[in-house]
Amino acid sequence: MAGLRLGPLLRYVDGSSATVWVEASRPCVAEVRCAGGGGGEARTFQIAGHHYALVPVTGLTPGTASAYDILLDGTPVWPEPGSAFPPSEIRTPAEGDTVRVAFGSCRWAAPPAGEPDPVGPDALDTLAAHLAAEPGAERPDVLLLLGDQVYADETSKATRQWLAARRNLTDPPGDQVADYEEYTHLYYESWLDPEIRWLLSTVPSCMIFDDHDVIDDWNTSEAWLADMRTTPWWRERILSGLMSYWVHQHLGNLSPAELAADPVHAAVRATPDGTDALRAHASQADQDPASVRWSYRRDFGRVRVLMLDTRAARVLDEGNRSMLNPDATEWLRTQALDARGSYDHLLIGTSLPWLLPHLVHDAEAWSAALCRGERGDRWARFGEDLRQRADLEHWAAFPASFEGLTRLIAEAGSGADAPATVLVLSGDVHHAYIAEPSWPEGDAGGHPGGSGGDSGRAPDGDPGGPDARVLQLTCSPVHNSIPLSIKLGFRFGWSGTGRALGRWFGRHGRGARPSIDWRRTGGPWFGNHLMTLTLQGRSARLRLDRARARNGGKARLETATESALTP
Repeated sequence: MAGLRLGPLLRYVDGSSATVWVEASRPCVAEVRCAGGGGGEARTFQIAGHHYALVPVTGLTPGTASAYDILLDGTPVWPEPGSAFPPSEIRTPAEGDTVRVAFGSCRWAAPPAGEPDPVGPDALDTLAAHLAAEPGAERPDVLLLLGDQVYADETSKATRQWLAARRNLTDPPGDQVADYEEYTHLYYESWLDPEIRWLLSTVPSCMIFDDHDVIDDWNTSEAWLADMRTTPWWRERILSGLMSYWVHQHLGNLSPAELAADPVHAAVRATPDGTDALRAHASQADQDPASVRWSYRRDFGRVRVLMLDTRAARVLDEGNRSMLNPDATEWLRTQALDARGSYDHLLIGTSLPWLLPHLVHDAEAWSAALCRGERGDRWARFGEDLRQRADLEHWAAFPASFEGLTRLIAEAGSGADAPATVLVLSGDVHHAYIAEPSWPEGDAGGHPGGSGGDSGRAPDGDPGGPDARVLQLTCSPVHNSIPLSIKLGFRFGWSGTGRALGRWFGRHGRGARPSIDWRRTGGPWFGNHLMTLTLQGRSARLRLDRARARNGGKARLETATESALTP
């Protein structure tokens, strides 16, 4: 009899349909059966001895909540007998509904129950416990998980013990994961956590990878990649990382229509063992990144979400360095400008922040200039070493891409049909903050000019920026830590002294100054956090919650800040 090994994960939901992801213990037919009518089934496909299905669910009614069961070959396997959690539900939106978007990144798996947690309470665990205890509480309509859903290069004590039982950890890559089977263990460790398992079964999720899903600072530079490709373990690592990402994360990002048209999904289902087909896809993605698109779009009523791949889509050639390859750049532009006036809020999910502390931005741009050879070969070697040692590989380290994104945001946010907000959602940097850009007066296109005012919007009668409210919203980590030295560094990076030092870097690197200015309007906040946007019509509110356990008690989400983003 087939058993449920992992899941269910509720992934896509619209007014009448949904998708639910499961892993079974053997080949079978997975079925979703909804109490209020509706359902669906799919036969599992096999990858490396594991059996998965993404079940399309149809026949749902807009504006309803339907409890659902999972059956494998007709036998109920979910909810688990005697579960302390409320029934898993599919909640379909109705036209005009408020949309609540919770987001964050960087979740190191929580330790087993009863063991001390070295990085403090897990914000997702804490959210799940709150929703389970109060089923009528306000809940997110979608979770945007912005990278580092698993840590392939920073494994837990329990995982290191499991790895040591299957191979010699003195051989590379040591206590990091090496192959597909070891990746599956990371997902078990993270998603079998009882609170997380229930939360992901009842709140839809959108995901995108960041570096630790493969390795720290993945695709920093051309030199970095060349060095990695000389190691004996890298090819298996990157192929396994991309294969496991496709199975566990990417597949569920697709709508039912996209799923039905996806050639890779069709290929792995057309054979008793889809491992070779998926491995060929991963190999193609590694060798020719422009041939595969991991970025995607989701619309939630009048809220448009664009989730960007800012890792695999990079162009690393030093002479043509770009955060996004030409096809990915054109896709982003097309999606951002498509049917303008049909959305009130544009959310751009990029694991890496667009706007950083000023000193960090300037240091990254300086390093990029040195690596381009602006100060000669000796400085170029220094710049590459600095880039790799200091993790200088955000948007600022790709100056042309930074400016391209800036211009697109201004264009999307300007004009009579502009949305109320353009919000860039990010993680990665292990702290939370809000930053607001300002454009030079008379410029809404991100072109070089003088310094703008305090607001990213034009004052009445003065086109000094986009009509939309533009903000960088950064929330990280969900469950991880940050050393004191890094905390102090980020605080210094936002300071006036740090900004002055950054300007010196810019002069030394002979690079152009950014075409916009920006200021920090909230934070920095340190701890395990989630941000939540509440979007209704053209109004937007933001709340930042931190997971805290006071006096050894049960962890709770405490609001660190809450504010209206629109008038």
